Amino acid sequence: MTGDLSECSDRDLAALALSGRQDAYREFLARYKASVFRLIRSNVGDENEAMDLTQESFVAGFAALGRYDGERPFRVWISRIALNKCRDWARRRAVRSFFTRALPLEAAYDVAGEGPTVEAEAADRAELARVRKAIADLPSNLREVIVLRGIEELSQSEAAEMLGVSEKAIETRLYRARGKLREMLGE
Repeated sequence: MTGDLSECSDRDLAALALSGRQDAYREFLARYKASVFRLIRSNVGDENEAMDLTQESFVAGFAALGRYDGERPFRVWISRIALNKCRDWARRRAVRSFFTRALPLEAAYDVAGEGPTVEAEAADRAELARVRKAIADLPSNLREVIVLRGIEELSQSEAAEMLGVSEKAIETRLYRARGKLREMLGE
């Protein structure tokens, strides 16, 4: 049943979902869950939190599907919802860390807590963790742009639309983000 849905446009898929076709929702998940998960994981740095936020993003997106504009790509729309979920998560985390100073240390252990692997992969994982930490330490406006453009490989116009800013702002933020990363990583 999902074979014929794979040929549907996002607009047609949304119409089918709104008419009650559960397989349309499954098709949306099949198309966009991985990219939304990567986007969120790159923003929050924790795979478990990213999985929860991915689910929250799709639940919120499906609940608001009636407001989806079929003229725009669904990926941009659901990614914008996901970024808002990341921002909400960061605000909640900041409030919690204000009351419990131990939380940021625990979160840092979770980010770097991947089990030991073969020695050759250990160095790669350490470098990847270092880069992820540097990205996570960027201010949110720079982090979002580096994730959207550099990791998710969105075009400048798609990133601008998703963040609600001009393409020039994306270009400027990307330049600043790359400079800050070079500085943070000692390159």
